[in-house]
Parts: sequence; structure tokens; C-alpha cells
Amino acid sequence: MSAEGSGSDLVQVVSLLGAAVVAVPLFKKIGLGSVLGYLAAGLAIGPFGLGLFTDPQAILHTAELGVVMFLFVIGLEMQPSHLWSLRKQIFGLGSLQCLVCGFLLTLVGIAFGFSWPVSFVSAMGFVLTSTAIVMQLLGERGDIAAPRGQRIVSILLFEDLLIVPLLAAVAFLAPPALDSAAVAPSRWGVIGLALGALAALVAAGVWLLNPFFRILANAKAREVMTAAALLVVLGAALLMQLGGLSMAMGAFLAGVLLSESTFRHQLEADIEPFRGLLLGLFFLGVGMSLDLAVVGRNWQLIVAGVLALMATKALCIYAVARLAKSSHADALDRAVLMAQGGEFAFVLFAAALGANVIDATVNANMTAIVVLSMALTPLVVLAHQRFGPRLAASMEGVEAAQDRQANVLVIGFGRVGQIASQGVVARGASLTVIDNDTQVIRDAQSYLGFKVYYGDGARADVLHAAGAHTASAILVCVDDKLAATRIAENAKHACPHARVLVRAFDREHALELVKSGNVDYLVRETFESAMLLGREAVLATGATPQEADAVMADLRRLDAERFDLEVAGDDFAGRSLVLNHLRKNESPDAQPATAS
Repeated sequence: MSAEGSGSDLVQVVSLLGAAVVAVPLFKKIGLGSVLGYLAAGLAIGPFGLGLFTDPQAILHTAELGVVMFLFVIGLEMQPSHLWSLRKQIFGLGSLQCLVCGFLLTLVGIAFGFSWPVSFVSAMGFVLTSTAIVMQLLGERGDIAAPRGQRIVSILLFEDLLIVPLLAAVAFLAPPALDSAAVAPSRWGVIGLALGALAALVAAGVWLLNPFFRILANAKAREVMTAAALLVVLGAALLMQLGGLSMAMGAFLAGVLLSESTFRHQLEADIEPFRGLLLGLFFLGVGMSLDLAVVGRNWQLIVAGVLALMATKALCIYAVARLAKSSHADALDRAVLMAQGGEFAFVLFAAALGANVIDATVNANMTAIVVLSMALTPLVVLAHQRFGPRLAASMEGVEAAQDRQANVLVIGFGRVGQIASQGVVARGASLTVIDNDTQVIRDAQSYLGFKVYYGDGARADVLHAAGAHTASAILVCVDDKLAATRIAENAKHACPHARVLVRAFDREHALELVKSGNVDYLVRETFESAMLLGREAVLATGATPQEADAVMADLRRLDAERFDLEVAGDDFAGRSLVLNHLRKNESPDAQPATAS
């Protein structure tokens, strides 16, 4: 490669990185999100901006690997049993939405004066939602694992599967000048090839992948494990592509097949840096591919097309969601998120252009419409977040506490609550657990088999319904300082007979709780673990177990004395106590100690 060519390539690489580094933080700072930042950066450096790139399609082809890796990571989070539980949403809800949207969007194309084959291809291209944009937005707000997010993921998966019959439909819609005798066998060949590719991928995932990674792990070559993770993702994508299927679908299936593997977390960590970088590159490529010259020549048609297609698709999605018994807020949120066209539309339009189903002008206009719809989505989502109805926490699979009776009531079922409740269960005493995070409740039921009820422990009526009036102890294990203080106050007032045991966030919070007089026992959430860790550190210096225990006992006494002084309001005396202790134990070569 010549030095001149290498320099030019390096300029383009630096331009890509520089545009992303400047635009994305800026757009996130002003509240427009990272996706719109990437799109704007791509438009700025593309052929219709500064002209630093002349072939955005080449970048898009490479950057599609970001979507592929994104779907692989999503697949890793979905065990086959969980995916099977979504089958009704994938094939029921997904097919219903695609059929209704496809039919009405085809009518929109006919209303614009296009023939029905052109309208159908254009409509179905727009039906295929952008997996990259929707998953990115869901991930940014932490909704992928929520029920509303799972329904959207299910629909996206069905749309990925839909690309195969749509490509076959393009072949059927091709002009009759093509040799029908030659085309018919090839259609059956395509179907057979797709099924063979799927079978090969599943067989490799079931019988080969785990032994393969076990051998590599025993070799203890870190870089080889990373290379193997990339090989699995890209190999699965390539296999699906050769079978005429979606690359993203191949990566997703590979992730699902590895979701129960012991190497799942290692694979996710290896893929994550590549996923984020390539996904950003994909959005940059989409921004570059917006042909402003085409938009300028046909701006009336394109603007009308964007508005008509997005509005029609949003109305269809809302109607289908309401028909499927989603709430108004959930249905509106789904309609806003999924109203755009997607990256697979480019694949469908390219196939239709090659088969002479659509002409170059329609292809350019529809590509511009899809890209503009993708660029508008973050703005529409932002407007919806600011001015639309607030999404309420989904209560699906969640039950509120009602007329419960128990020896112990646990409020908060996070890390501390889960461990603190085990002793009560082992003792055989009755236990009621409440939490106000619906996802925690569902996870406890799904992964731990533990019944947790929904409820806000700060409310006296909820405490009564959860059985606080019969409980001998109330454990407050929430990780919010203000909430813990308020719950302890209400619990002591409503149930003075029960011992109120509280998880304190830190020393300052512990002092506040003790001074309030509402707590019978508290523990600072990091104190005991830090003391155990400190004992091991003392042992590592060469001390005997007896010496280590003596040192830690001395520190416990000192901490208790200081705490009592601080409770009494003499914080200065408490600090002096620590300072004098440190000075007394200071070694000759130690640095002067300072009170903290």
C-alpha cells in the first residue's frame, strides 16, 4: 500500500473517531441522545456534508456487524426456556403487527399513485423496524428486560425472520420476462438452504461450542478467547447470510445457544467493546447515506412520505398493542419507538431494484424516507418523554400484599434482603417480603422461586396488609437512605410491638436513625464485610489469628466508643479519640496521621 493511500485511510479513520467523539457527548449533553449524535456526525462528514467520505454504503456494510454483535449480546441474556415463553409474542403479536402495518402502508403507497408491487415492497421495507435504534433506546433507559421491552424485542425478532419470505416475495413479483422455469426450482432451493443453515447452526451450538470454549479456556490464552468469541459471532452471521437469512438472526441464535454456557459472561465481556464501536459506526454510516441531493429534488414527496408512513405505522402499532390489551401508555410508547423504517429495508430495496420490481428513483426516494425516519425517531422519543404520559411500572406478574400474617416482615429484596431473609426461612418461621420494584419481584419469582409482594413500606396501610401487625420483627433492607428512615419511623409508630431492624447506608445515616429513636437494631451495610476484609489483611501481614482478632476487637471497641460520642453530639471528641488511637499505634517510619 502506498504511503499516500495509507495517509488517506488514516485521515478517514481519524475523521470517523473525531466526529463521534465530538458529536455524541454534545448531543447527550443537550438531551438529544447518542443515536442522533451519531446520525448528525455521519451527515456532517459524509458525501453530502464535508465530503470526507464518498461511499457510505461501504461503511454501512462493515458497520452492520455492530447490529450483529448487539443481537448476539441480547441472545446471551435469553435462555431457550425464556425464548420459548415468548413464542406467542414473537409469532402472535409480531405477525399481527406486521400484517396490519404492511396492509395499511401498502394502501398509503397506492394512494401516492404507485403500482401495488412498488407500494407493497416500499411498505414492507418500512414495516421492518430499525433493530439498532430501538434496542439502543431501550438499553439506554433500561427497559430491555421489562415486560414492555420484551414485547418489543419479540416483534423485532419476528421482523428479522420476515426478511426471508419478503426476499422470496420479491422474486415472485419480478417481471415475467425472467425464466419462470429456472426461477421455480431456485425458490425451493433457497428455502432448503435456509433450513439447512439453521439446522447446522443449532447443531454446532448444542454439540460443539461449549467443548470448543472449554479447550480454549484450558489453554489460558486471553487473546485467543476474544478471537474465538468474534469467530462464533461472525461465523454464525456468515452461515445465516449464506443461507439467505439475516446475519443478525444468526448472531442472536448463537447467543441463545450459549446463554446457559459457563462462558456466557466472558463472551459478553469480550464482545462488548467491538459491539459498541461498530454500532456507533453503523449509525454514522446511516447518517452519511442520507442523499441531500435526492431530498432536495423530491423534497415534497419525501417529506410527505416520511410523515404519512410514520403516522400510519404508529397508528397501526398503537391499535395492535391496544388490541393485545396493553395499556394506553405502553401502546403509545411502542408506537413512538417503532414508527421508523429500519436497516433491513435497504436489503429489501436493493433486492427489489436488482429484480426490476422498483426503479432507481423509487429506491433513492425510499432510502431517503427510511433514513429520515430513523433520524427523526430519537427526536420523537425525546418529545414523547417530555410531553407524553408517564410510563407506569408494569404490574404484570406482580401481586400486592393483602391480609398477610407472618413472624417477620422484610421490606426490600435486593442483595441485603435476600441474605437477611435466609435465616428466618431456615428457622421455619413465617415470612412476608415486599418490594416496590416490579422487576425485582418478577426476578425473585423467576430465578429464586421466591414469592415477593408489591408494596411501598413507607405506607402504614401497606405495612398492615403485609402483616406488620402480627410480626415480631420488621427488617428494613432498602438501599435508599430517605426511604429507610421514613419506613423505620412509620413501622415503629404503627407497630410498636415489633423490633425494627434497619440496614443503614453509612455512618451518617446510622447516626440519624439512632437519634430518631425508631430503630431497635441497625447495621451499616459495609461495616461487617469491611471488618472481615480487614482481618484477612492483618493476617496477611504475618499476625496469628489470635492477634488479628485482638486488633479487630480493639477497632470495634474504638468505633463503638466514637459512635456513642457522636450520638451524644460530641463529634469533636469522637474524632480526637480516633486521632489519639492512631498516634498511639503509629510506627516510627509512618507518616503523620490525620483525623477523618
